[in-house]
Amino acid sequence: MLEQLKKIIKRTVESALTSRLRLISEREMLLLGKSKSDFNKIYQDRFTNINDFEFSVFSQSGEDGIIQYLINNIDISSKTFIEFGVESYQECNTRFLLMNNNWSGLIIDGSQDNIRQIKESEFYWKHDLRARTDFITAENINEIFLQERISGEIGLLSIDIDGNDYWVWKAITSVKPDILIIEYNSLFGYERHITVPYEASFERHKFHYSGLAFGASLPSLHELALKKGYLFVGCNLMGNNAFFVRKEKIGNIRTLSIQEGYKQARFRESRDKNGLLTYKRGDEKYNEVKGVKVYNTEINQIESL
Repeated sequence: MLEQLKKIIKRTVESALTSRLRLISEREMLLLGKSKSDFNKIYQDRFTNINDFEFSVFSQSGEDGIIQYLINNIDISSKTFIEFGVESYQECNTRFLLMNNNWSGLIIDGSQDNIRQIKESEFYWKHDLRARTDFITAENINEIFLQERISGEIGLLSIDIDGNDYWVWKAITSVKPDILIIEYNSLFGYERHITVPYEASFERHKFHYSGLAFGASLPSLHELALKKGYLFVGCNLMGNNAFFVRKEKIGNIRTLSIQEGYKQARFRESRDKNGLLTYKRGDEKYNEVKGVKVYNTEINQIESL
């Protein structure tokens, strides 16, 4: 009995210390992020493109800094964001906005466990954040927003679902973000207007074991953005997220052509048929999925990669 009590006390103390260290680390990260954002704002006239502003606090690869630059130079309609595909919200595009800029937001993920963790966290009750579990499709996305009473102009929308990103963005009519961040697949290049064919239950590793055939090319997203009234301002250096701004909000922000803004991803996340990482790079990655069926959004037909 005494040994069990000792173990309980030990776990409790360790948990408290871990939580305390995490809190200290998070505060330091936020302070450093705020300092970097202030520095970028003061010296922004010396920078030439959005990549000069990159830094990460909670984002995966530079998005926090790009977002700070954009919101500092745009007349934001509403300090409200929506992000889906957030996992546990530890690595995401909007948490720095939530905690540093005090924006309100809705986040969505397909995992109940991820959403449970988010709702149990300290930042959830400290900020105006809503989190819900949904597997997002082109058919349900507008209904989800309406259920959450979000419609019309919002500040930012971030889409990263490793699959139907193009089709979901195309389907969205109930909200009009000032800033759109959407994942693109750099492996699809900067010339072809292609995306994976729409399948409501799409999962990237079921579509192709490597996990390399997912999402959409930058040209297809650029074409759709133009139709919706958005201009392209660049991609992050990591080569996985593209940034668009509403045409009427663009102001003095520099716009780019696809060729100017395209960035090739260097990360090596390919897998074999057993689900093990193969670390393929360059042309090896393309050859792994060559021949996979994709949808050409320019001519509206299925073709081979």
